[in-house]
Amino acid sequence: MLRLGGQVAREIDKLSARAVATLTKPGRHSDGGRLYLIVDPSGAKRWLFIFRSRGKQREMGLDGLLSVSLAETRRRRNDARKLLAAGLDPIAEKRRAERADGEVVTFGACADELIAELSKGSRNERHAVQWGTTLKTYAAQLRPKPIDAIGTDDVLSVLQPIWTTKSETASRVRGRIERVQDAARARGLRTGENPWDCPVFPQSGRRPLAASSRMGMTR
Repeated sequence: MLRLGGQVAREIDKLSARAVATLTKPGRHSDGGRLYLIVDPSGAKRWLFIFRSRGKQREMGLDGLLSVSLAETRRRRNDARKLLAAGLDPIAEKRRAERADGEVVTFGACADELIAELSKGSRNERHAVQWGTTLKTYAAQLRPKPIDAIGTDDVLSVLQPIWTTKSETASRVRGRIERVQDAARARGLRTGENPWDCPVFPQSGRRPLAASSRMGMTR
């Protein structure tokens, strides 16, 4: 902590560029000013700006290390802090700006970025390749869709054709779609929970998808 004029001020810019590049311990690593470097168990890294709005904790994704520089990430953090100081919600303002720019972020773009992050943090190059191949083969129809518009019906349209004939593959596809959706939500590109309240497939008699393949998150 630093003391300025008798008041306690939080340190900011605590992580060096080398630390950002070499940190491997999973968890949150504070850079100060509500900015955190998140290291996933897979080794993938991303930035989160964590704040409180209307009494609730919110998390705004500031993209992964491959997308933006440390300096740009800190600039975005500072912009978000200014919005908070003005009584505005940084996530809402970010979405408003994206709509004004006409930017549409697709499932394919989010998937490609996540796969790039996984490739960087993984010791198994083959695993990262399989990730990309699985999504491009079985979830190709989702790629051009806006990430915030994908719902249960879209997911079912991908999984139903293979759920009885390739159940293990379907489980992995489902888990990987879910992982992409989670990453998009962390970046503030979609709201709410993932569309996993799927019914039992009548022709299969299997358990509901929402309970049947949590293993797919890490496969």
